[in-house]
Amino acid sequence: MDVLLLSRIQFAFTVAFHYIYPPLSIGLGMALVIMEGLWIRTGDKLYHEMARFWTKMFALTFAIGVATGIVMEFEFGTNWATYSRYVGDVFGSALAAEGIFAFFLESGFLALLLFGWNKVGPKTHFFSTCMVCFGAHFSAVWIIVANSWQQTPAGYHIVGTGLHARAEITDFWAMVFSPSSMDRLGHTVVGAWQTGAFFVISVSAYYLLRRMHLEFARRSLKVGLCLALVASLLQLVTGDISAKHVAINQPPKLAAFEGLYHTEAASLYLFGWVNENQQQVQFGVAIPKMLSWLVSGDANKPVQGLDQTAPQDRPPINFVFQTYHAMVAIGFGLIGVSLLGVFLWWRGLLFADVGWVRRFVLPLMVVSVLGPQFANQLGWFSAEVGRQPWIVYGLLRTSDALSKVVQADAVLTSLILFTLIYALLFALFIFLLNEKIHHGPDHETDAGTPHPFTPPEILDHHRT
Repeated sequence: MDVLLLSRIQFAFTVAFHYIYPPLSIGLGMALVIMEGLWIRTGDKLYHEMARFWTKMFALTFAIGVATGIVMEFEFGTNWATYSRYVGDVFGSALAAEGIFAFFLESGFLALLLFGWNKVGPKTHFFSTCMVCFGAHFSAVWIIVANSWQQTPAGYHIVGTGLHARAEITDFWAMVFSPSSMDRLGHTVVGAWQTGAFFVISVSAYYLLRRMHLEFARRSLKVGLCLALVASLLQLVTGDISAKHVAINQPPKLAAFEGLYHTEAASLYLFGWVNENQQQVQFGVAIPKMLSWLVSGDANKPVQGLDQTAPQDRPPINFVFQTYHAMVAIGFGLIGVSLLGVFLWWRGLLFADVGWVRRFVLPLMVVSVLGPQFANQLGWFSAEVGRQPWIVYGLLRTSDALSKVVQADAVLTSLILFTLIYALLFALFIFLLNEKIHHGPDHETDAGTPHPFTPPEILDHHRT
């Protein structure tokens, strides 16, 4: 294996592993704001218990996420030094903004979130929860801005030539609001909401199956289902917007998504297998002219195919086709799970101990936690591999971005060590997560004692 392939595998592995955690922390942050807001609004101690329990899950996820993200910073210098020199002015400014404005905000208020329950008032603590949630989202903003600039560069000019060429920012806000940044941000953040929502759904359904912490599980499941339904439906909107912008800004990527080799009024494939030698989709089922209608609103308008792109500038077609379609399929599956859960809740069947619900629906909800994680990973693979062979679209090829002195044996050794360390971190994460789930929520107040932050009108009703 050559050094380029090994470096790509190493970076893909470390990023993919790290990307398990940030979407989960962003989604859990949103769920925490909802739960603690309900506690402030109603004074119901059960919402307080919910907020404290899911805060522990958030803290664990945040810690592992920070630990796994550090490695990537070093890989930019060790494996991708040419890339770092070329985009340092652009990429570095976005990463610096993420560290200064977002990470410090999130980590600063995290102390109040974790340790301030009995030390500050409820509104102050709720404010810290909101700031942690906002900081997590703000981190996503700057990371997506940096990555989107690689997809659709804007607000820059090139200084120097040859090996000494580099991109410099000429318009900071044009760089921030590059043609793909905002639609990619929306799609990514909503996917993170799904990740947190289905995690809440999964643990709550597990408690219901085991007949543990029943009222806690019912309330948590309701919050999770509401967030999951909103996020899943929003993914249809953000995904449609994102795909339309890909058709405008990166037409070869959209053509790879759909295995479209010829510019024509294009069909939308539900599934299939791309034979790259024969340049066609085999064993597929397609809706005629549906892709043209989705992209432009005109079923007869041609969509640019790969025949407009030189063979050496095309991404790996079948890989991108499969990852993209798998992501879309999972997305529709998550819509189905959330709609089914809300429908059964509305009909009074979800918590009624109905046999077929316990046998089929609740186990489905338990495993649904995997859906957003797989969809996030597949979406990332589709976006990044679909950009190939460019590391900065149209400007710098991946093969030209590699460090000139890095050796294959060094990359292979570090890849093996990273794999072992990350495996241990993942095992630790699963072990601690399992321990916290089995321990369950802490019941800090008995049922007959009103919570000290109970609103006066509820307190008066309790006393009477």
